[in-house]
Amino acid sequence: MLDTSPASVASAWLSRFGAALSNGDAAATLALFADDCYWRDLVAFTWNVKTMEGKPAIAAMLDATLPATSPSSWQVTDVSGGGSAPVQAWFKFRTAAGEGSGIFTLEDGRCVTILTTLQSLAGHEEPLRSRRPMGVRHGADRNRKTWAEQRAEDAAALEAGADPYCLVIGGGQGGIMLGARLKQLGVPTVIVEKNAKAGDSWRNRYRSLVLHDPVWYDHLPYIPFPDNWPVFTPKDKMGDWLEMYVKVMELTYWGGTECVSASFDDKVKRWTVDLVRDGRPITLKPAQLVFATGAYGPPKLLDLPGASDFDGEILHSSKYSDGSGYAGKRVAIIGAASSAHDVAVDLWEAGAAVTMVQRSPTTVVRSETLMDMAFDIYSEDAIAQGIDAERADMIAAAIPFALQPPKQKALYDRIRARDADFYRKLEDTGFLLDFGPDETGLMMKAYRTGSGYYVDVGASQLIIDGEIKIKPGVEIDRLTPNAIRFADGSEIECDVIIQSTGFQSMHEVVAAIVSRDVAGAIGTCWGLGSGTRHDPGPWHGELRNMYKPVAQEGLWFQGGNLALSRFFSKFVALQIKARMERIPTPVYRTPLSRNLDRGY
Repeated sequence: MLDTSPASVASAWLSRFGAALSNGDAAATLALFADDCYWRDLVAFTWNVKTMEGKPAIAAMLDATLPATSPSSWQVTDVSGGGSAPVQAWFKFRTAAGEGSGIFTLEDGRCVTILTTLQSLAGHEEPLRSRRPMGVRHGADRNRKTWAEQRAEDAAALEAGADPYCLVIGGGQGGIMLGARLKQLGVPTVIVEKNAKAGDSWRNRYRSLVLHDPVWYDHLPYIPFPDNWPVFTPKDKMGDWLEMYVKVMELTYWGGTECVSASFDDKVKRWTVDLVRDGRPITLKPAQLVFATGAYGPPKLLDLPGASDFDGEILHSSKYSDGSGYAGKRVAIIGAASSAHDVAVDLWEAGAAVTMVQRSPTTVVRSETLMDMAFDIYSEDAIAQGIDAERADMIAAAIPFALQPPKQKALYDRIRARDADFYRKLEDTGFLLDFGPDETGLMMKAYRTGSGYYVDVGASQLIIDGEIKIKPGVEIDRLTPNAIRFADGSEIECDVIIQSTGFQSMHEVVAAIVSRDVAGAIGTCWGLGSGTRHDPGPWHGELRNMYKPVAQEGLWFQGGNLALSRFFSKFVALQIKARMERIPTPVYRTPLSRNLDRGY
């Protein structure tokens, strides 16, 4: 009798898939896929971060990559679903470069989605568990160097100008997580940060800042938060954790260091990077340069007509830290996304009179609702089911970006129904509310533009109660000595104006440090090419220029929230390690990416 159990169906499909690939039989491979199909590959086949949409795209990718990849040893490791639900199977495999893992989904016996990821490099596996270092060399040795002595010697060599293989610009969460991954892979790396200490990028922000994402979503690699860690982490606690992490993970971290300039020598394949560390110039020549300056670049500042006439203070929200100095003052916040709301609450708590100038609609979701409805695989219940952060990351990555909008729209339809009364009250204040151009909500806005949303942790009720005023949908005409005048002739009197107007693309940091030409060749970072507001096409299917080779050799971008930084730091580190070990890394780029995505 034919075994139709989910495990048997999955194993049979994977066996046919592996055999077709081994035989180089494109027709047999494509016959295993549904007509509407997606293959997302993270480094394993493409040495890139790519999603192939449809059979022609998959065929083109395999034609270009299969000979060098030589995939083998396909094995199903876990299966779920079956019956009326799609069969979802986890699997592992090998390539010429190392070991991989992935997830595929079958409907009616054919593959709808498959995720393939490179997890380790053969001969260069991380020294974990049974491969962990001894930590001591037993026996008498007059030339012994203790752990502390060796660490000091290594640090002194770098101080004297020894060149690391990789230099990471930016010592916040993204740079630190990548540094930890590179350390475990044996890649000599220096992380440079303009703030004095690791964690200062969190400590220096406004006093009331707390992570809006829950703890299960925010773990760092190798050292998860302890079981008693709060669900929402306060900024200073996060700063302390990052400082501890840098020390325990033995990272070479240079605080008080600014990157002044960098240039790439195409002949020797090295960067020349000029730094200033505690006032002293240092030049390093790494082979790989990573920009980990956050998800964004420099602040966006509006050119406000009449600014020179304004008698009060004008600042960007990135420069705001504490509302205590604004007690009793009238403060206008230009902007209505996350930072604007958080700053508004901090100012209200300090006793300021706050008005939020809302220039465009904002997606708002209550924190409690997100916890109940959107973090099912990042939760205590998930942990009880054996879904830790690493497994949850793979589950999330297995859904291609092209398939996320309908799923997110369905989620936000449920959210809007659940919180209909809350949204009615918020809109009654005049607040401009939306759920994205296609009603897909917060997550798609985050991927497309990284802006235009707020997870409500208290500001919305203050707006509903009239404690925080709203000035929505009217263009600013000019500033007067003590007010903002609007196009409709109305005015808001204010003593302080805080521009919570977002940030430029990360490639603007490259323009300032490397050159405008290199930044222009790379193009903007972030966004999917959805064709929606602030995310122009063409469609990319992945985040622009993030975590992958770009138009400039030896340059990388690492950033995003804690979850994205945790997950993708592994793949950036593997790509850099492979280059250090001279493992062939033929990067697969489609004609679209060569012509339009600028090295995507």
